[in-house]
Amino acid sequence: MEGTQVEGTVQTNFPVDAGFLPDQEFLIVTGMSGAGKNAATKVLEEFGWYVVDNPPIEAIPALAQVSTHRGQELKRLAVVLDVRTLGLINHLDEVYRFVDELGDQARILFLDASEDVLVKRFNSVRRRHPLQTGDGIVDGINKERSILTGLHTRADVLVDTSSLSVHDLRRRLEIPFGNPEFGFQIIVESFGFKYGVPRDVDFQLDMRFLPNPYWEPELRELNGRDKKVANFVLSKANVEAYIESARTMARIAMDGYRHEGKRYMILGVGCTGGKHRSVAVAEHLGASLGSLENAEVTVVHRDLGRE
Repeated sequence: MEGTQVEGTVQTNFPVDAGFLPDQEFLIVTGMSGAGKNAATKVLEEFGWYVVDNPPIEAIPALAQVSTHRGQELKRLAVVLDVRTLGLINHLDEVYRFVDELGDQARILFLDASEDVLVKRFNSVRRRHPLQTGDGIVDGINKERSILTGLHTRADVLVDTSSLSVHDLRRRLEIPFGNPEFGFQIIVESFGFKYGVPRDVDFQLDMRFLPNPYWEPELRELNGRDKKVANFVLSKANVEAYIESARTMARIAMDGYRHEGKRYMILGVGCTGGKHRSVAVAEHLGASLGSLENAEVTVVHRDLGRE
């Protein structure tokens, strides 16, 4: 868990050329305190990343240079930066410039969670938020979110851990940071709007325009994986055209993401409770996307069984 914030007045001198080798990767791991950075770094280490936790800002260029030593190159270097990091608050612009200069070799991973979840996590371990004052945990969370807004905005990968188990987190990180040889990964994730919209989806489809099987007595206890529910949902007017439009959108975005160096995409499919319409459409869309060239498709149902 995160410790005490130190702003500091570190003098930095980031080089224009960090000296990375052409096949090296550099990752900044950041995000909200309590959102799971510790768990994420353990997963990254499993994937072959060399992780440095909260070095002073001035040490980052030195880490870049050390990582290129002949015979012991670090192909995948990850650095954890958050509100504990000495000099971060006063030198964020230099961090952004450093990342920009590395281009496609550098990425930012931002771990986030809802306010309620963060408060619950801090209370469960009986620890203070690093920016907490007399106004309490929520005040500290709001301050931290404000400080990290720029990193959140620039993040290449945003993971909302509010409803993720450790195993779910590993699966989510495996897509962008696991085996670098895979082609393109698409996650189609169904969800219920009443449980909140996932924060880390790239595209969101809203299926609440369709009749709800919940109001059909013979379908209420079933879910979108059941053939009767799927037939009910997919037989409605314009559904097939809607799904084909989503497939076209995903294909165009996938080509663009590949060009920009991004190797995964998350499509959120929502309905009221995440049980019937969104599940049926997610399954059908996932099967349709499976025909795309060099794309691996995974269908997950965030809220199925939650009611």
